[in-house]
Amino acid sequence: MVTTQYKVAAIQAAPEFLDLHKGVDRAIALIEEAARGGASLVAFPEVWLPGYPWWIWLDSPAWGMQFVGKYFANAMEVGDASYKKLQKAAADNKIHVVMGYVERSGGTVYLSQALIDDSGKTIANRRKLKPTHAERTVFGEGDGSHLAVHDTSLGRMGALCCAEHIQPLSKFAMYSQNEQIHIASWPSFSVYRGAAFQLSAEANLAASQVYALEGGTYVLAPCAIVSKSMIDLLIDSPAKQPLLLEGGGFTMIFGPDGAPLAKPIPETEEGIMYADVDLGVIGVAKAAYDPVGHYSRPDVVRLMFNRREMQRVQAFEPEYQAVEPQSE
Repeated sequence: MVTTQYKVAAIQAAPEFLDLHKGVDRAIALIEEAARGGASLVAFPEVWLPGYPWWIWLDSPAWGMQFVGKYFANAMEVGDASYKKLQKAAADNKIHVVMGYVERSGGTVYLSQALIDDSGKTIANRRKLKPTHAERTVFGEGDGSHLAVHDTSLGRMGALCCAEHIQPLSKFAMYSQNEQIHIASWPSFSVYRGAAFQLSAEANLAASQVYALEGGTYVLAPCAIVSKSMIDLLIDSPAKQPLLLEGGGFTMIFGPDGAPLAKPIPETEEGIMYADVDLGVIGVAKAAYDPVGHYSRPDVVRLMFNRREMQRVQAFEPEYQAVEPQSE
């Protein structure tokens, strides 16, 4: 049975940078706090475990290599001990959790989001379809199976990371799956402040808001903070100081008509943002705009959507059978 009215929570907090174990402990504390606050769903920022690799925007790849080994070592694998702790926290607190984290698989890391239900079961594990700009020096790509919306007890739930909300066709693919509750995870809006409007809070909050308006869906947009300790680690010269600033937290929750549903938390402060969800409101919102329904023209424009999981290796069995040696 789907619950149609409930409270949701979005996290605005700095990560325990490059320390997975401390990060998981802190995540559990925030999950517990959100549950005490009455939330049925809590959403975390992009790659909050163990933090966003800001060094890719600050200097050469050679300079950034000093962080790569530690970043890889503090990535999480699906089903490992750290992952199971998050599942247990979700079950213990009877709350759905969407965690942004660095996923390690083999020798590659991915920008991933784990969707875990209130019994601790994994609903889905998705990867960012296309890492953005400098992110492509760090992360691998997802595939069409990661543009998915899932049936849950809270309604039809989906998630995307960061600038995936700038991709019109990816968004349309999500809208087409009748999404009702969407998690838009962001890392922080503190890089290149004043020098690149595309990376600003104004531009990217607008992307989350437009997603809600176009999709007729609730959007939770959790956003991390860059802490002073992160600045101390990453900013090693005066020339880098204006490139990455403390703060950058601009968490928000939007309704299916695009309206903000909470007061902003100051960008340098940590906190949990709450809002009430009523899935019944979605039908009213879509009465005006439903770009994949009554407001579409599939006879004019349509989307080709390959939802298959990527297969890097396709193994073929031999077509012959070995001949058994005959005994004499």
